[in-house]
Amino acid sequence: MTRKLASISSICEVNPHLPARLRSQEELSVSFVPMSTVQGSGFLRDVETRQLRDVLKGYTYFEGGDVLVAKITPCMENGKVAQAVGLPHPVGFGSTEFHVLRPGPGVDGRYLFHMIWTPRFRQAAAASMTGTGGQRRVPVSFFARCKIPLPPLPEQRRIAAILDKADAVRRKRQQTLDLADQFLHSAFHDMFGDPVTNPKGWPERRLDFLAEIRGGVTKGRKLDGRHVVTVPYVRVANVQDGFLDLREVKQIVVLGADVDKYRLVQGDVLLTEGGDPDKLGRGAVWTGEIDPCIHQNHIFSVRVDAHVAEPQYISALLGSAYGKRYFLRAGKQTTGIATINRTQLSGFPALLPPLALQSRFAAIVATCGDARGVATKRGKDLDALSATLTERAFQGGL
Repeated sequence: MTRKLASISSICEVNPHLPARLRSQEELSVSFVPMSTVQGSGFLRDVETRQLRDVLKGYTYFEGGDVLVAKITPCMENGKVAQAVGLPHPVGFGSTEFHVLRPGPGVDGRYLFHMIWTPRFRQAAAASMTGTGGQRRVPVSFFARCKIPLPPLPEQRRIAAILDKADAVRRKRQQTLDLADQFLHSAFHDMFGDPVTNPKGWPERRLDFLAEIRGGVTKGRKLDGRHVVTVPYVRVANVQDGFLDLREVKQIVVLGADVDKYRLVQGDVLLTEGGDPDKLGRGAVWTGEIDPCIHQNHIFSVRVDAHVAEPQYISALLGSAYGKRYFLRAGKQTTGIATINRTQLSGFPALLPPLALQSRFAAIVATCGDARGVATKRGKDLDALSATLTERAFQGGL
């Protein structure tokens, strides 16, 4: 069946302005969505409440039903797209790194979300980015060029209903993963106490006292015809908060000597150097399932001395509120992005409980990791099914 194609900007209001009637309501409670609230799986998680006066400047306005699209790399490529539904308040504000799409007449919001949350859209958006390095963004003009199928509204709703069913199964799988994360968080606090207040009086050591801290390989270097090899490498997108997402591991061409220099070994703690302020320093422990494998320069690897500390404990400590508090204080923040350098990471004040207690925690993490692995494998199958259904809908075959 031939389907009508329409540019996104012709069927949506792109980045709508805050209505004048709302500007004077400074006490109004609004929903607040930082970039970290938008999951790569297309969900909104832990939406906050703030007052309008606190977010009028420096944030992006939206309302319930709008579709939020991350415009900055790598958030956009990682699938940070969501429809603003289930909000605590109908008016919302979020990161300045969102584009906002408001469906026009004849456009179903769920249908629009599913058309946007596709590899096809992400690839086209990535190809249109402007800027350099970590500041590349999707320009607003992209939405005038990007076209999606636009069947009649009843057909849009039928397609959205089918895709929503697949989405509901994926949400249940995400809830399972969330419960595992909550359990680990509770276990950490039960065993070690709150590291912010350190009620158990654990001794404190600089991180570089108990670990070797290494940077990664820089992508895009000129190799000038020297001996090179192709090897898998870990990107920022692969390092999530407490676990590794290795569904897509890319290859990189490097000098042969770089493989030994940056090679990961089982137990290395991988830590991102930057990102959303509340996600700064997210990390996970390398399992060694890909070998050889190296990592990019936007990730630190922390090789812990096994006689002093457990990698799983150090990873959890770095990713805790205590760790984020240190990184935000010691690091640098610009345009909603926070970064840390090697010197700041080296000076991290690690609390050191007895090694035996750390080992007990590592065993709990391993058990939860097995459950997460099963859920992740099922998630891969569900993601593949969802992508297939969405692509069929895009091509008019659903």
